[in-house]
Amino acid sequence: MLKTFSVTDIGKKRKLNQDYVFSSDSKIGNLSNVFIVADGMGGHNAGDYASRYTVDTMVEEIERSFEKSPVKILEHAIKIANQKLREKAAENPNLFGMGTTVVACTVLGRYLQVANVGDSRLYVINDKITQITRDHSLVEEMVRMGGIDRETARTHLDKNIITRAIGATNTVDIDFFTVELNRGDIVLMCSDGLTNMLDDEEIRMIVSGQRDIIEKAQKLVVAANNNGGKDNIAVILIEPFAEERVRDGGLE
Repeated sequence: MLKTFSVTDIGKKRKLNQDYVFSSDSKIGNLSNVFIVADGMGGHNAGDYASRYTVDTMVEEIERSFEKSPVKILEHAIKIANQKLREKAAENPNLFGMGTTVVACTVLGRYLQVANVGDSRLYVINDKITQITRDHSLVEEMVRMGGIDRETARTHLDKNIITRAIGATNTVDIDFFTVELNRGDIVLMCSDGLTNMLDDEEIRMIVSGQRDIIEKAQKLVVAANNNGGKDNIAVILIEPFAEERVRDGGLE
């Protein structure tokens, strides 16, 4: 049985929280569980609307899907959300240019199926931290081409420019990842409000240093705010094998 916890925080600099999360360890349509993080962008209220509308649309599409393949279910949900978000933007001038990142996953036994558009991230954390998703951002392209190193990318002036987003174009290019999970793994999904304030090792140490999943998430938010809190912060933590540890005599 999964153990999960999710939280969003406005941070210290923003007047509006444009991050939105959905976390269900219960069945949604043909998926046993669904987890989504979205980080909206746009003018006043537009980013907030984009993230919430995209996630709500995805959940509706997942619920009504007859597909069995998790990849096809997530792909269809994201593509419909992209289409509908663009339609909403065309109807309302106040929403013009809005968009959002999306990272979504479902746990299937020992496997994790992930879909990603934008620069919100999914990590798997155990005795090390591994970023599963690949940022769709300008600085990530620069890193891949050898123009800058990873440390420079963290503070680059263009680090917030993303190259893919829901609502940006008529068609959306989605990355998919399948991950084999092991006992002791913790899955972290988050917006860049966390990863711009904390490096990967700081994240790993906080997640590894707390016994309770709620405390892990809360400590991440506190640390990001203590480091500046320059953006909204979204966190979902998933412990896929939490019940196995309990049966083995663990304290969690």
